Amino acid sequence: MQRRDLSRSLLAVGALAVSGLGLSPAWAQRVGFQEGKDFVRLSKPVPVSTPPGQVEVVEFFAYSCIHCHHFEPLLDAWIRKLPADVKVRRVPVAFNTAFVPMQRLYFALESMGLVDSLHQKVFKAFHEERLPLTTAPAITAWVEKQGVDREKFTGFYNGSAIRMAEAAIGLQNAYDVEGTPALGVAGRFYISGQGPRTMLIADSLIAEARKT
Repeated sequence: MQRRDLSRSLLAVGALAVSGLGLSPAWAQRVGFQEGKDFVRLSKPVPVSTPPGQVEVVEFFAYSCIHCHHFEPLLDAWIRKLPADVKVRRVPVAFNTAFVPMQRLYFALESMGLVDSLHQKVFKAFHEERLPLTTAPAITAWVEKQGVDREKFTGFYNGSAIRMAEAAIGLQNAYDVEGTPALGVAGRFYISGQGPRTMLIADSLIAEARKT
């Protein structure tokens, strides 16, 4: 859930860029996005999980965030066009304890290799089907209906997902995440969600990160 309101009109700005019908990453670099306005340069770099020569992009999201639901297809389209040296990882946030069950849901799906098949379905179930996937029993029941082994899911949900969620909160705090969706780039930059324009800013910062 975003702490600050995100105008839905921003979801339309730059849509041609994401679809490949208009602007390009090269264009993004020429625009000259402004530090402090379009992105934040972190005062203390955050450790990344990628090896030297690769650029890490972290997506901060929450399943309960309607803006993340709208943003996810745009991000997926962008990811499919990224060069091999850019690696994206998703990190669900938890601004308070109410977020934790769905945060652990993502990490359980990730541990089971089910993100590709169920990630978008979670958003749809919550925002379109209005299913209250905010507690462990509701989440487990829904996952089982998707054909997932209940016992295996519960093992991950009550095991590795807890440790991964704790690590995610540390990363969220290191980037000083204020709302969702948001992107972290190369452990050095933070971009608050600005619709498709977010990816144009990321393209520019990725290019800058490659220079150092």
